[in-house]
Amino acid sequence: MTILIDNRSGQPIYEQIFSQIKAQIIGGSLEEDQPLPSIRSLAKDLRISVITTKRAYDELENAGFIYTVAGKGCFVAARNTELIREEHLRQLEEHLTEVRRLAGLCGLSRQDINDMLNILEDET
Repeated sequence: MTILIDNRSGQPIYEQIFSQIKAQIIGGSLEEDQPLPSIRSLAKDLRISVITTKRAYDELENAGFIYTVAGKGCFVAARNTELIREEHLRQLEEHLTEVRRLAGLCGLSRQDINDMLNILEDET
């Protein structure tokens, strides 16, 4: 598991950890029931506070991406296909919002955007 912390980012460190682990789970590089590094171990590796790492793990557990077994640690939860679908839909909505904004700046109509999508689809 690879996590890169960007201290210059405006995003809190626990959110960076949360989003990177979540992305690895959704992407399949972290598999169901795979153990995650201990909170202390990850904090030491990243040179951050144990409290920060614990908060990231708590957020992941609250979101259903990991589960904790007392005395054993944290593990990747079963892939909830509905949860993953919802995450992809949320990302799609963000991208479409940006497309709409950029299209407005360029003076493109909905039909122009549909035409662009059709052309892209035909190329694949």
